[in-house]
Amino acid sequence: MSGKLVVRIAELEIDPDKLETYRVMLTEEIEASVALEAGVLSLNAVSITDSPHKIRILEVYANQAAYEAHLQTPHFRKYKNATAGMVTSLTLVDVEPVIMRTKP
Repeated sequence: MSGKLVVRIAELEIDPDKLETYRVMLTEEIEASVALEAGVLSLNAVSITDSPHKIRILEVYANQAAYEAHLQTPHFRKYKNATAGMVTSLTLVDVEPVIMRTKP
């Protein structure tokens, strides 16, 4: 398999009082995305950064169309609206497209 992936990293600082609620909603959004979307190879592999109220989300999409389709899904819009008040700051990093190749 070969093709360019769309890779994005989001670093979010969460209101400490709402952190657990945010994590639950994020988990639900990840599960829905992975279950419902074709063309998404891996979505929202989540790791917690060194500060307990900061979350880094790594998103990897099969292509630009898959990324844009994800932004339009009802569950993503619901998640985005529901969690907006929990996020105190957000940094988005667009990573250079990654090319995946299988070994011969």
